[in-house]
Amino acid sequence: MQLKRHAAGTDVGLQRTNNEDNFLCSDSLNLWAVADGMGGHAAGEVASEITNETLRKEFERGTSLSDAIQSAHHAVLNAAAKGIGGQGMGSTIVALYSDAGKYQIAWVGDSRAYLWSPTKEKKLKQISRDHSYVQMLYESGAIAEEELSTHPEKNIITQCLGSIDLDNVQVDLAEGLWHEGERILLCSDGLSDFVSNEEMIDILSKTVDIEKAVKELIQSALDRGGRDNITVVLVEAPDKWTVTMQKIRGTLRKIFS
Repeated sequence: MQLKRHAAGTDVGLQRTNNEDNFLCSDSLNLWAVADGMGGHAAGEVASEITNETLRKEFERGTSLSDAIQSAHHAVLNAAAKGIGGQGMGSTIVALYSDAGKYQIAWVGDSRAYLWSPTKEKKLKQISRDHSYVQMLYESGAIAEEELSTHPEKNIITQCLGSIDLDNVQVDLAEGLWHEGERILLCSDGLSDFVSNEEMIDILSKTVDIEKAVKELIQSALDRGGRDNITVVLVEAPDKWTVTMQKIRGTLRKIFS
């Protein structure tokens, strides 16, 4: 059995009355996700809950990560059409699947995934690329990289699950190989908008205990005003024993399928 190698936490923040974020942690599926709902009047939290619940159910059926997220988009649309939650509700999503020493990350919107490497340089690399208006401006050359975090329209996203304008969403994917000591950080923009990369690096560098690291990351966002809901999921690289067992199970599935 795989040891628990993740920690997660969420906080409503200091200026919101309800928490529209939702996180998913499933050691049995090797699946983790953060969904950031939107829509107000409790609709956002309905959308993010539907998103992660659909993701989990689809993944249990053997659906690919990308297709499971696409199903979550349709589930949010269908729920709104039935009067569940509210019209116009939606959610971002960033999800991580880990198996046999490899990982896959998929996302829609501006919830983020970072890779922490405990090298001498203490690197923190953003894996996901925001589906946002300012990201489009940056990629077109209209604004400089240093303007991304301060632009007045930085919170405008270009797509989300539940968008009535989209029959299907564009699910972006990134894959990689785990290395010893690495961690993957999933978070809503309540963390990434207010806590700098340097501050995240400092916390991850000095905090071995992942439960404590999650709490300190959330507290750092609160210390900077807590103007949004804050959700953090931190997943450690699997150990060699876990990777070996996952490879054996994968081989057996191919033999007996």
